[in-house]
Amino acid sequence: MTQTLTATEPKVRAGQVVALRLFNLANEIDLGRAEQLWARRVQRATARSRLVGTPSKAVSFGVPPLALALDPVSLEVGGKSVTAVASVRLYDFGIAVLTLRLAAEELSWSDFTGLVNDTDAAIGPAAVTDIWDKLLTQLRDLLGEALDGPTAAPLQEDYLIALVDAFDAPLSAEALQARVDLVPLLSGELRPLSEGAERDLMRQRFSYHPDDLVVITWDRAFIYEPQQETDVVDVLEMANAQLLEMRVYDEMLDDELPRMHRLVEAARRRTALIASRRYDRLARRLHTLVAEVTVLAERVDNALQVTEDVYLARVYAAAMELFRVPNVIKAVDRKLAIIREVYTALQSDAAGARAELLEIAILVLIVVEIVLSLIRH
Repeated sequence: MTQTLTATEPKVRAGQVVALRLFNLANEIDLGRAEQLWARRVQRATARSRLVGTPSKAVSFGVPPLALALDPVSLEVGGKSVTAVASVRLYDFGIAVLTLRLAAEELSWSDFTGLVNDTDAAIGPAAVTDIWDKLLTQLRDLLGEALDGPTAAPLQEDYLIALVDAFDAPLSAEALQARVDLVPLLSGELRPLSEGAERDLMRQRFSYHPDDLVVITWDRAFIYEPQQETDVVDVLEMANAQLLEMRVYDEMLDDELPRMHRLVEAARRRTALIASRRYDRLARRLHTLVAEVTVLAERVDNALQVTEDVYLARVYAAAMELFRVPNVIKAVDRKLAIIREVYTALQSDAAGARAELLEIAILVLIVVEIVLSLIRH
């Protein structure tokens, strides 16, 4: 059902358009080493991120990510030259989140929506731009020594957030939804959506106080936060980082499974003695792979601890579900289970091959004893 708006649309007095681009920069990032390199080469302050509006016992990062301020970036957005504030946040499990923030001040709601969509067209996933690659290259040049197992061709995720701190007059979440159409901002579509599509788009809506509002979708979010707290933005960033890292493990296992089957077939074509040793080596390799991925996946899963803050827990859970993180985790678990089964089968085959060799050795010894006995007599 198309939204019926009341009164005139409000004006965004203060807000931002926040574009995130995430990369799996390495297997791991030594955050302490990165801090040292940054302080020596850039000589700017660093910060370990924490949620500012929530007690640490309620919600906290497992290992606080490292936040670094980059130089401002000039962009062409909607035919105009604008300056974006650039920053990066590094997670110890190998993810780098590059962020560009465009100020939005004294804009009508329609112009604010236009700025959001123009930003997506300029630097979003379908845009022809090298700005993200330039920032990533700069980051690697500065912090390469802190990267353990750097990724040559990193996977990427992106997310766009429309953030409003203040309108020209105070508004409740209910009044805001009555006066503005959030659908074009959240969908990026100029044409009206069907009733079902609108309902799905607006399904994940949250408010904690009467005057705040969060609406999240697969690739965009709208946040109205008069208190200017950043916790929801941080939680959405973390959910995207977890999605990207689990995608990395999923693709790694996709590559590993065919290789594993080839190695198993090659081992089974060998003689019993050679096969036994190859089974043992391959089984140890698979066991190591399962252990490494399991440990890393648990670290990613525990990257954000949500205990007492029910509101942020709801936003976080909805984001994880929207981003289909549980589905990717299930896929990773299923592939790990396949590898564990192969590992168990290889151990059994190796034990069988050793038992067969032992039986042959015993028979040979018996035959030798019989032959020697006949020769002596």
